Amino acid sequence: MEFLLIGQPNCGKSTIFNEVIGYKSIASNFPGVTVTYTKGEIILHNGKFNIIDLPGTYSLVPSDDAEKATITYLYSKYNEDNVIINICDASVLSRSLELTLQLMELQKPMILVLNMIDEAKRKGININTEKLSDLLGIPVITSIGREGVGIYEIFDTAYKLSKEKKVPKIIEGPADVEKIINQVENRLENIDLQFNKRFAAIKLIEKDEIFVKLIDDKLAETEMSDINSMIKKLESIPNKDSSFIISSVRHNMSFNIFEKVAIVNRNVKRDIRDLIDNILLHPILGHLFLILILYLSFQIVFWFGGLIEPFFGDFFEIIGNYLQTNFKHNPLIYHSLNGLVQGVGGGIMIVIPYLFPFFIILSLLEDTGYLARVAYMVDNIMHKIGLHGTSIFPMIMGYGCTVPGILATRILKSDRDKFITATLTTLVPCSARLTVILGLVGFYISGQAAILIYILNIVIIGITGKFLSKVMPEVSPGLILEIPKYHLPSIKSLLSKTWFRLKDFVYMAWPLLIIGSIIMEIISYYKWDNTINAILKPLTVQLLGLPVAVGTVLLFGIMRKELALIMLFSALGTNKIAQVMTTTQIMTFTMFVTFYIPCLATIGALSRELKWKKAGIVMLLTFSLAIIISFMTRIFYSLF
Repeated sequence: MEFLLIGQPNCGKSTIFNEVIGYKSIASNFPGVTVTYTKGEIILHNGKFNIIDLPGTYSLVPSDDAEKATITYLYSKYNEDNVIINICDASVLSRSLELTLQLMELQKPMILVLNMIDEAKRKGININTEKLSDLLGIPVITSIGREGVGIYEIFDTAYKLSKEKKVPKIIEGPADVEKIINQVENRLENIDLQFNKRFAAIKLIEKDEIFVKLIDDKLAETEMSDINSMIKKLESIPNKDSSFIISSVRHNMSFNIFEKVAIVNRNVKRDIRDLIDNILLHPILGHLFLILILYLSFQIVFWFGGLIEPFFGDFFEIIGNYLQTNFKHNPLIYHSLNGLVQGVGGGIMIVIPYLFPFFIILSLLEDTGYLARVAYMVDNIMHKIGLHGTSIFPMIMGYGCTVPGILATRILKSDRDKFITATLTTLVPCSARLTVILGLVGFYISGQAAILIYILNIVIIGITGKFLSKVMPEVSPGLILEIPKYHLPSIKSLLSKTWFRLKDFVYMAWPLLIIGSIIMEIISYYKWDNTINAILKPLTVQLLGLPVAVGTVLLFGIMRKELALIMLFSALGTNKIAQVMTTTQIMTFTMFVTFYIPCLATIGALSRELKWKKAGIVMLLTFSLAIIISFMTRIFYSLF
């Protein structure tokens, strides 16, 4: 038994899922986050039930890969016992009901959840849930997902509905449309389909490509010809495409239902959030506040990291000195233990001083709804480099981790846009590279110098995007973006989301850091690092002017970018980097690590989304870019 969570983007669907299951998916206030479905399990009335969080979709006629994933899963589970939990934003009920009507056509047990009911009331919308339930023939429940209100009632009702097997009412449209639906339905009468005949008839009239392909082998050529003749009769009446006619019917029906069940108070006081948007979305002030907010965000991370990191650094340096004193007669054991300490200590010095505050701030910006506004404001900039405005979402996600950023490119319809966006996303400094930037430049030079790297990074991304757009010309469509309402997230939500992101580092990256650090020490013990460093010397020393020991560091940095920082401490034999590297070398090294070949996980994501050939092109491009930028950095800093 499965409970299928389905709803339009920004309806709070993933928030409800995470409230019940925990943070196995990220609930963010901008479209395109949930690209593949997420599965969880709950125990209810002594039974186990699967909860499936499907990607947000506006319709059962897909317009992108995320919507296609929802519809494909929904169709594949049609003959199984499941309950559809349709979650909608109660404050935009008239629009949300269009998806509800489509889901009702499936004739499966179903619940309608009016989420964000507090927002609806704040806008002066009062909904008669009993009347709505009676009109639709399905249970209607109100909820406030982010506060946990109504959550138990949703799944308790779903459990009861799974036993009753009650299906929604059939709501008929205009007589001329119903006549054609009935004719197509009758033509399908003797055909063995897994779907109910009325739903199949409507999908055929809509010319839904996914559905037509699904049942294509069931229909003979003569049957399909008869159905097409019926559809042409429908289209001849208003001289419109049949898919447009069906969509218009649902649109009118949803508004009629809304008018029957809702009373809107027009004399509602203006929400202070509207006043905030007047400032934050202002053509001039909005961009100034964007710069200010991002600047303050990074300054907080710099301040917190600079305050905390020295305590951990001194502590692990004491342990290192202790090992050197007590194990100097057994070098192999010393190097192995020192690598372990460096790996453990390096992980702690990454997570607590830098990643923790960064993810807290990122989660806060997401959950308040500000990131969607960032996307809106930079849309014009994205078009100047020849991309669809939606390309900003993978790039914004890339500041947390490049891998989900790359995977999010599947929301883009154009292969060309996917390639360019994926390339630019690999250039975005993820949290791992943030660690290197803050741990080296921010700590040993200044916070202003670290911010300068981010500014330069944005400029380089813009230039690279423009170059690739010229090489691969194509007209990008405009951006239609739903701006979510501002929300003040709970502390529980922020901490849960922060831990969700941190645990990826703790469970995956940290063990690699420890293993890599131990291997690095063993390589050093057997002097293998000299061979590696000698091979890479033309690049590291002669071209970039870096210490010869960083050759192995850059090699291990491909595993995970955080390794570059830990390996640097290990390769140079100290965490007092400023004593063994000049400012020019620190900046050159950081710029190279920021731009060169992405980590192994990112390479895997690139090959999955773009295939190996294009992934190879991205790696070659980033490596070449890293050499050029870091060499120019060396030249620039050597002048001062």
